[in-house]
Amino acid sequence: MTHRASLPLSMRPTVDGPPPATTLVELTWREKRIEYWIRFGLQTYEQILDRHRRIVGFAPETLFAFVRWAANDYGTVLSRIDIVRAITPGEPFQTLPFVRPGGEILLRAEGWPKVARVLEHIDTIDALDIDPGAVPADHWRHVHHCIATGAEPRAYTVERHGAWLKRRSVAP
Repeated sequence: MTHRASLPLSMRPTVDGPPPATTLVELTWREKRIEYWIRFGLQTYEQILDRHRRIVGFAPETLFAFVRWAANDYGTVLSRIDIVRAITPGEPFQTLPFVRPGGEILLRAEGWPKVARVLEHIDTIDALDIDPGAVPADHWRHVHHCIATGAEPRAYTVERHGAWLKRRSVAP
């Protein structure tokens, strides 16, 4: 969680609400019933609605993972993860429940076996001491396509990340 005081002034929430151009995500947590949460992503805004719901915000170009899980008396009814890039104003976007206005969906997985594979992939990247939000969008698209087809995605390595950082530093 980011402390508001450590954010640049342009990204700090105002008294009236989130900073302009913020992508907002509504989260709900009712233990063993509805659990919507963020797995990774640098949050620039937070508003607590009540003890079960809050809204978090992401600056444009931020990558975040939004996990949704729900159950009823008979078992799991929803298990889903989306890795999304927050959009800049005026940019086209895809809609996603509980995300306003929407974003560029880089990865979408439904069903617990696929969601678990994505979470394991994220954990592996975390274990390398790399922020999953700093991984290039192309890698998340690759993971999406592999998981959708039942293939094993390429591992993200420290070497790949170093190459990405160098490529990004010279890009126009």
